[in-house]
Amino acid sequence: MDNKALFKISYGLFVLSARDGEKDNGCIINTFSQVTSNPLRGSIAINKLNLTCEMIQKTGKFSVSVLDTSAPFDLFKRFGFQSGKDADKFEGLSGTVRGENGILHLTEHTNAVFSGTVVQEIDLGTHVMFIVDIDDAEVLGSGDSVTYTYYQENIKPKFKPTKAIKGWRCVICGYIYEGENLPADFICPVCKHGAVDFVPIMEE
Repeated sequence: MDNKALFKISYGLFVLSARDGEKDNGCIINTFSQVTSNPLRGSIAINKLNLTCEMIQKTGKFSVSVLDTSAPFDLFKRFGFQSGKDADKFEGLSGTVRGENGILHLTEHTNAVFSGTVVQEIDLGTHVMFIVDIDDAEVLGSGDSVTYTYYQENIKPKFKPTKAIKGWRCVICGYIYEGENLPADFICPVCKHGAVDFVPIMEE
């Protein structure tokens, strides 16, 4: 099987957010989609190791901000390259508002927001899939939605190594691949993301 074919599937990029007590958190996902129109339902798949997953499992509530092409790389670093267990991802971030469900969502670099309630949870091994009722939706802007391809080609900085590479780290879950050359079709054994989500670990 040619795993590179998976890169041809069209994905959007979103900030999935949740709130548990006084704790706000969010993460980058590419797995939000509509599954039925009547009732209006969607699906979200997220790694079990992610704090946002734990919070949604506990509260059953979420919000999804649909990122547009104005989103800077710093936004992806904030929500995708650090863990909410170690950092407050919303700290110091402008352009957010708390929705009627009490959960923060973005108002900048996003063209729509959805909020909803979990109606079914499916264990996928490394991930959990939530089947959700869409309780509310709002258009926030007219910008084009960011696709995974657009992010790779226009937002993510191009890497030019200056030192020897001794390994590669998955920016999604932290898994370490040992070796100088990461195969283009490599799939992370933990979170199932591809080689494009690995960054090099340089020799000191």
